This record gives sequence, structure tokens and C-alpha cells, in this order.
Amino acid sequence: MASVSVASAETTLERGAYLAKGIVACGNCHTPQTPKGPAPGMEMAGTFLTEDPAFKAFAPNITPDTKTGIGNWTKAQLIRAIREGVRPDGSIIGPPMPIGLYRGMSDKDVDAVATYVMSIPPVSNAVPKSEYRIPLPPSYGPPVGSVAEVSKSDKVAYGAYMAGPLGHCIECHTPFIKGMPDFANQLGAGGFEFHGPWGVSVSANITPHADSKVSGYTDMQLKAVTQTGVRPDGTRLLPPMGVYYYGSIKGRDIDALVAYLRSMPAKPNPN
Repeated sequence: MASVSVASAETTLERGAYLAKGIVACGNCHTPQTPKGPAPGMEMAGTFLTEDPAFKAFAPNITPDTKTGIGNWTKAQLIRAIREGVRPDGSIIGPPMPIGLYRGMSDKDVDAVATYVMSIPPVSNAVPKSEYRIPLPPSYGPPVGSVAEVSKSDKVAYGAYMAGPLGHCIECHTPFIKGMPDFANQLGAGGFEFHGPWGVSVSANITPHADSKVSGYTDMQLKAVTQTGVRPDGTRLLPPMGVYYYGSIKGRDIDALVAYLRSMPAKPNPN
């Protein structure tokens, strides 16, 4: 009988670490960032995010600290917060947390991300609450039921899953109207401003439209820009592009992401 070599399966924690520290990039918002990357010893401890006419946003401490983090939450409560935007006390999580996209995160992946987040060391770090100058929705929809995995065999479909429910690329790269991304009319068209310690950065048009610089990149150049933050002309991307996280995205996954970006409807930049 021929012997069969079976590779060890990826554990839930390993999958969660790969996602959270890669395409999902939880720490890109929830970890204080320095010019050299995430602040050591502060993973997921919360920080100031951005301010615009609609809100002044702080990313909360999501380490298992019992006083300043989520140490008293269950995993089910964390999953509900991620996919439905509801905290254990019933309050609603506001933007820029991409709840509308996270609703499409598969059961397996959201469980993996929650497993990883709850495994990191607790950090005591009190973070102010976000301030909203727009009304928050009473909910982001009905309770999320079971969400199936997206097959990697369909490269474009899996790329769409990565750009949406996992990586929320399409949120940052879509103009906001009244505090919400205009997916219906301007998906991927760029133009959203981020104000932070670095100044002001504006998200790029990532559609195949002629006014998009991305449309002129080769696939290899687009992958390199995404994973290193360096454009073909040598200039660097500004925050909040999560290049310190995207560098760990595996080859098959980044290929799928690029395939999806190439398939998007061409949209002109709003600016």
C-alpha cells in the first residue's frame, strides 16, 4: 500500500493569527502605530484613529484586559461585536469599524479571528470613546446566521471576499456619503480623506478606470505596492494603508485580491 503524507492542518488559532496580522489587519486600527510600524508591547491596546466632519474615532483596547479591554467578554460576544456591531451592553459600534462588510465574514474565519484576539497578552490602556456627529443606526441588520466559506478555487470571488469581509479594502477606497461608504455608486473610486499625525492622506482609486494610477500598474507592481507600501516611482504610501500587515499575505491570496481589483467596474475618482 502506498504511503500518504498528510500535512498538518492549520489550527483555528493559526488561521486567526494569519488573518488578524495579515489581510484583516486588526492592529492597523487597534494598535498604536509608529513610523517603524506597530508599537512594541501594545498589540490591540487601542489608539486614536481619525477625525472628520462625521466623527472623531478611537479604536478601543481589544486585548483581554479586564478593566480597559475586553477581558470580560465571551468569544460569542466578541463575534457578535465584529459581525453585528453590538457590544455586550447593547450599544452600537460606529464607523469606521466596517460592520457592514464584516457581516459577510465566514463562521470559520470570524471564529478564528476572535480566538486569536482573545489569546493575545492583556494590556492596560484606557482609550477615550469615539465621538459621533451623525446618528448611529439602531442596528446593521438582522442577527447574522451561518456564513459559509468562500472557495479559493474561484479566484475573483475569493479576492472579493478578501477585499470586502476580510480586508475591507473597499471601505477605505470608497468615498463616504453622510458617514457611510457609497458602495452603490462609487465602489473603489477612492477620495476618502484620513486625518492623522502624518497629515492628510487620500485613498487611491483602485478600479481599472483610466484616471486610476493602479490601472497602469502591472500585477507584480500592484502586489508590491500593497505589500511594501512603495510605489513604482519610489514614493511611499501614507497611513492608514496597512503595509506592515499586508506583507504577510500569502501568494495565492494576494493573487486573488489582485484578480478581483482588475475585475471591478471602472469608476472615476470623485476629486
